[in-house]
Amino acid sequence: MLPTGRAAAAASARTTNVDMTEQSYREDLGAQPPRRREAPHGDRFHIMVVDDERTQLEFVGGFLGKAGFEVALMGSAAEAVERFRGEAFDLVLTDQRMPDMSGLDLLKECRALDPEVAVIIMTAYGSIETAVSAMKEGATDYLTKPLNLEELRLRIERVKRGHQLLRENTELREALQERHRIEGVIGESGQMQEVLDLVRRVAPSDATVLLRGESGTGKELIAKAIHYASARRKGPLVKVNCAALPETLLESELFGHEKGAFTGAFATRKGRFEIADKGTLFLDEIGDLPAHLQAKLLRVLQEREFERVGSNHAITSDVRIITATNQDLDQLMRQGVFREDLYYRLNVVTIILPPLRDRRQDLPALIDHFLRKFAEKNGKTIQGFSREARDALLRYDYPGNVRELENLVERATVLTRDDIIGIGELPLTIKETRPGSGDQTNLSAAVEGMERRMIVEALEAAAGVQTKAADNLGISERALRYKLQKYGLRDDK
Repeated sequence: MLPTGRAAAAASARTTNVDMTEQSYREDLGAQPPRRREAPHGDRFHIMVVDDERTQLEFVGGFLGKAGFEVALMGSAAEAVERFRGEAFDLVLTDQRMPDMSGLDLLKECRALDPEVAVIIMTAYGSIETAVSAMKEGATDYLTKPLNLEELRLRIERVKRGHQLLRENTELREALQERHRIEGVIGESGQMQEVLDLVRRVAPSDATVLLRGESGTGKELIAKAIHYASARRKGPLVKVNCAALPETLLESELFGHEKGAFTGAFATRKGRFEIADKGTLFLDEIGDLPAHLQAKLLRVLQEREFERVGSNHAITSDVRIITATNQDLDQLMRQGVFREDLYYRLNVVTIILPPLRDRRQDLPALIDHFLRKFAEKNGKTIQGFSREARDALLRYDYPGNVRELENLVERATVLTRDDIIGIGELPLTIKETRPGSGDQTNLSAAVEGMERRMIVEALEAAAGVQTKAADNLGISERALRYKLQKYGLRDDK
């Protein structure tokens, strides 16, 4: 299959009358690093043939075109390099001896631009030394002239199969990673998989989202994940904590104010709704929003317009709203503290984030993640936690949820003087946690978390081949398939 690329740069490049497909354009974003392979384009295999002998060039090109390959013919290495800079190819088939540049030098130029491109060297001056040099420089294969066309076709088919396998393995690894992580969200448990599945489904829409959960469960992180997975990701993500600002300032913060609107308003100021235009506005602690601002927010949701403080001029803003709360909004509505009509406007899609004590399977991955993060931040080389310290972390209930775990790991990383963090670096509340009725659950969660990571690592090491991965794990392929489905690593439905 053919990866798409930037439009061909060399108008003078020789081409055959083989059916050619125009390459799609890509914008340059600053300096270009070595190119990565891009999305496949159709089912054809794209080959560049380079030879300074025109008769040989057209002979090989005609054969490959009839064999179903997409072919571009270059009469010199210089033309080939120029074309390669702007267009992606699966294979370069090049003569070794050319006036301006050797085939080996062309190989180096092409590999510098795209390390994944396959290169086959052709020469009429075959020797063991030349073949060895070509293979040392990274040539995929080596053929002598006069070419055996059937052998050439078989060699190219072998390269094509290799590319297809590499692409499938890459897609599998990306799918495995996507199943348990979105924009930095770590969650291998069934509860978090449900959350992440909801995030994937709601993100492309413009629906208003209400995030509910205890403090520290990661509501802001989920809001970021939704924003950056949406069509608004290039727009701003603006955050407001409704509980952190006094009521007198919150209205101005949200909607802005005109010069002279109140004492101290020395200049006109835009509010967060204006700043978030074409983006996302995240209103945290929405349950603390005062009653009169609830009415203004309801109007914005209904009519998509508002006025700055001190103005009668309506302003429109294209904003997606995501709200979050750790309070029981149903109870607040019954008490008359929170407007029912606003609640139903905000509650188009509700995502409930489970507390950490209910997703213990995620503890090992979260502990390892925070340890790597803070060890790097503090310039320390730390191998991990001692068995006693790790067991204590796995037993604890974390009333402060993920935020508390993060703080605990950071504290331990800062305090430790060794490469292994011991129980002494943990707070007394953690050290005094004793095994109890939840131990079996904790142990099962830890074992399942470790088993899941081992399966992911085995699949990656086996390049996605399940038979080999199962063999390396010492289990049957049938057992591996069951575990893949159990842990949500592959959708077999």
